[in-house]
Amino acid sequence: MRRQMRLSGSGGQGVITAAIILAEAAVSEGKQAVQSQSYGPEARGGASKSEVIIDDGTIFHPHVKHPDCVLAMTQKAADKYFADMDPNGVLVLDSDLVPSVPDVKNVVQIPITKLAVEKVGKALFANIVALGALVKLTKIVELDTIKRSVANRVPPSTVEKNMYALQLGYDAVA
Repeated sequence: MRRQMRLSGSGGQGVITAAIILAEAAVSEGKQAVQSQSYGPEARGGASKSEVIIDDGTIFHPHVKHPDCVLAMTQKAADKYFADMDPNGVLVLDSDLVPSVPDVKNVVQIPITKLAVEKVGKALFANIVALGALVKLTKIVELDTIKRSVANRVPPSTVEKNMYALQLGYDAVA
Protein backbone atom coordinates (compact mmCIF):
# COMPACT_ATOMS: atom_id res chain seq x y z
CA MET A 1 0.00 0.00 0.00
CA ARG A 2 1.81 3.10 -1.25
CA ARG A 3 1.22 6.41 0.53
CA GLN A 4 2.59 9.70 -0.75
CA MET A 5 2.52 12.52 1.74
CA ARG A 6 3.56 16.17 1.63
CA LEU A 7 4.05 18.18 4.81
CA SER A 8 4.34 21.91 4.24
CA GLY A 9 4.54 25.17 6.12
CA SER A 10 7.16 27.78 6.80
CA GLY A 11 10.69 27.38 8.07
CA GLY A 12 10.78 26.81 11.81
CA GLN A 13 7.45 24.97 12.03
CA GLY A 14 9.15 21.58 12.05
CA VAL A 15 7.51 19.96 9.03
CA ILE A 16 10.83 18.44 7.95
CA THR A 17 11.41 16.95 11.39
CA ALA A 18 7.86 15.56 11.41
CA ALA A 19 8.42 13.92 8.01
CA ILE A 20 11.70 12.37 9.15
CA ILE A 21 10.00 10.96 12.25
CA LEU A 22 7.17 9.55 10.13
CA ALA A 23 9.60 7.88 7.72
CA GLU A 24 11.61 6.42 10.61
CA ALA A 25 8.43 5.03 12.17
CA ALA A 26 7.46 3.36 8.90
CA VAL A 27 10.90 1.78 8.55
CA SER A 28 10.73 0.50 12.13
CA GLU A 29 7.51 -1.32 11.15
CA GLY A 30 9.31 -3.03 8.26
CA LYS A 31 8.00 -0.76 5.52
CA GLN A 32 10.03 1.01 2.88
CA ALA A 33 10.24 4.81 3.17
CA VAL A 34 11.92 7.73 1.43
CA GLN A 35 11.87 11.31 2.61
CA SER A 36 12.90 14.46 0.78
CA GLN A 37 12.79 18.12 1.66
CA SER A 38 13.05 21.57 0.21
CA TYR A 39 13.04 24.97 1.79
CA GLY A 40 13.82 28.57 1.06
CA PRO A 41 17.15 30.18 1.94
CA GLU A 42 15.67 31.86 5.04
CA ALA A 43 16.42 30.17 8.36
CA ARG A 44 12.87 30.78 9.55
CA GLY A 45 9.75 31.97 7.79
CA GLY A 46 10.57 30.80 4.26
CA ALA A 47 8.60 28.17 2.38
CA SER A 48 9.27 24.64 3.58
CA LYS A 49 8.04 21.24 2.48
CA SER A 50 8.95 17.68 3.08
CA GLU A 51 7.67 14.67 1.23
CA VAL A 52 7.44 11.07 2.37
CA ILE A 53 6.67 7.95 0.37
CA ILE A 54 5.84 4.85 2.38
CA ASP A 55 5.23 1.46 0.81
CA ASP A 56 5.22 -2.22 1.65
CA GLY A 57 7.34 -2.83 -1.46
CA THR A 58 10.36 -1.29 -3.09
CA ILE A 59 10.27 2.41 -3.89
CA PHE A 60 12.07 2.99 -7.19
CA HIS A 61 11.38 6.71 -7.62
CA PRO A 62 11.63 8.97 -4.55
CA HIS A 63 9.57 11.84 -5.97
CA VAL A 64 5.98 12.47 -4.84
CA LYS A 65 3.83 12.95 -7.94
CA HIS A 66 0.31 13.06 -6.56
CA PRO A 67 0.26 13.08 -2.76
CA ASP A 68 -2.70 11.38 -1.15
CA CYS A 69 -2.22 13.49 1.96
CA VAL A 70 -1.06 17.10 2.15
CA LEU A 71 -0.50 18.96 5.41
CA ALA A 72 -0.48 22.75 5.13
CA MET A 73 0.54 24.69 8.22
CA THR A 74 0.28 28.14 6.55
CA GLN A 75 -1.87 29.80 3.90
CA LYS A 76 1.12 30.13 1.58
CA ALA A 77 1.82 26.40 1.90
CA ALA A 78 -1.83 25.53 1.27
CA ASP A 79 -1.94 27.68 -1.84
CA LYS A 80 1.37 26.39 -3.19
CA TYR A 81 1.40 22.67 -2.42
CA PHE A 82 -2.09 21.19 -2.83
CA ALA A 83 -2.60 21.54 -6.59
CA ASP A 84 -1.18 18.15 -7.62
CA MET A 85 -2.87 16.26 -4.79
CA ASP A 86 -4.69 13.06 -5.70
CA PRO A 87 -8.39 13.93 -6.29
CA ASN A 88 -9.36 11.49 -3.52
CA GLY A 89 -6.57 12.66 -1.21
CA VAL A 90 -7.01 14.59 2.01
CA LEU A 91 -5.83 18.12 2.70
CA VAL A 92 -5.05 18.72 6.39
CA LEU A 93 -5.01 22.38 7.36
CA ASP A 94 -4.04 24.35 10.44
CA SER A 95 -7.44 26.00 10.71
CA ASP A 96 -6.18 29.18 12.38
CA LEU A 97 -3.33 29.77 9.94
CA VAL A 98 -5.15 28.78 6.74
CA PRO A 99 -8.32 30.91 6.62
CA SER A 100 -8.86 30.52 2.87
CA VAL A 101 -9.59 26.83 2.29
CA PRO A 102 -8.67 25.50 -1.16
CA ASP A 103 -11.49 23.91 -3.11
CA VAL A 104 -10.80 20.19 -2.71
CA LYS A 105 -13.03 17.24 -1.93
CA ASN A 106 -11.54 16.10 1.38
CA VAL A 107 -10.41 18.74 3.86
CA VAL A 108 -9.67 18.27 7.55
CA GLN A 109 -9.24 21.45 9.57
CA ILE A 110 -7.55 21.28 12.97
CA PRO A 111 -6.31 24.20 15.09
CA ILE A 112 -2.84 22.64 15.19
CA THR A 113 -0.77 25.59 16.37
CA LYS A 114 -3.48 26.78 18.76
CA LEU A 115 -3.53 23.34 20.42
CA ALA A 116 0.25 23.39 20.71
CA VAL A 117 0.30 26.84 22.30
CA GLU A 118 -2.72 26.51 24.58
CA LYS A 119 -2.30 22.90 25.69
CA VAL A 120 1.43 22.20 25.48
CA GLY A 121 2.72 25.73 26.02
CA LYS A 122 4.64 26.49 22.81
CA ALA A 123 4.06 26.67 19.07
CA LEU A 124 7.26 24.60 18.86
CA PHE A 125 5.14 21.47 19.39
CA ALA A 126 2.77 22.15 16.46
CA ASN A 127 4.64 19.75 14.17
CA ILE A 128 4.12 16.91 16.64
CA VAL A 129 0.43 17.79 17.06
CA ALA A 130 0.17 17.64 13.26
CA LEU A 131 2.02 14.32 13.20
CA GLY A 132 -0.49 12.82 15.63
CA ALA A 133 -3.36 13.96 13.41
CA LEU A 134 -1.70 12.56 10.27
CA VAL A 135 -1.12 9.18 11.89
CA LYS A 136 -4.77 8.97 12.95
CA LEU A 137 -6.04 10.05 9.52
CA THR A 138 -3.81 7.86 7.39
CA LYS A 139 -3.28 4.89 9.71
CA ILE A 140 0.11 4.59 7.98
CA VAL A 141 1.85 3.55 11.20
CA GLU A 142 0.66 2.48 14.63
CA LEU A 143 0.34 5.06 17.39
CA ASP A 144 2.83 3.18 19.59
CA THR A 145 5.35 3.13 16.74
CA ILE A 146 5.15 6.88 16.16
CA LYS A 147 5.47 7.46 19.90
CA ARG A 148 8.74 5.52 19.92
CA SER A 149 10.01 7.39 16.87
CA VAL A 150 9.17 10.77 18.41
CA ALA A 151 10.85 9.80 21.69
CA ASN A 152 13.99 8.73 19.79
CA ARG A 153 14.20 11.97 17.82
CA VAL A 154 13.38 14.77 20.31
CA PRO A 155 15.57 16.03 23.17
CA PRO A 156 15.10 13.81 26.26
CA SER A 157 13.90 16.75 28.35
CA THR A 158 10.96 17.29 25.96
CA VAL A 159 9.74 13.71 25.52
CA GLU A 160 6.78 14.07 27.90
CA LYS A 161 5.51 17.26 26.25
CA ASN A 162 5.99 15.75 22.80
CA MET A 163 3.99 12.67 23.80
CA TYR A 164 1.22 14.96 25.00
CA ALA A 165 1.36 16.95 21.73
CA LEU A 166 1.23 13.77 19.68
CA GLN A 167 -1.83 12.53 21.58
CA LEU A 168 -3.53 15.94 21.22
CA GLY A 169 -3.21 15.77 17.44
CA TYR A 170 -4.34 12.15 17.36
CA ASP A 171 -7.39 12.95 19.46
CA ALA A 172 -8.21 16.08 17.43
CA VAL A 173 -9.24 13.90 14.49
CA ALA A 174 -12.87 12.88 14.79
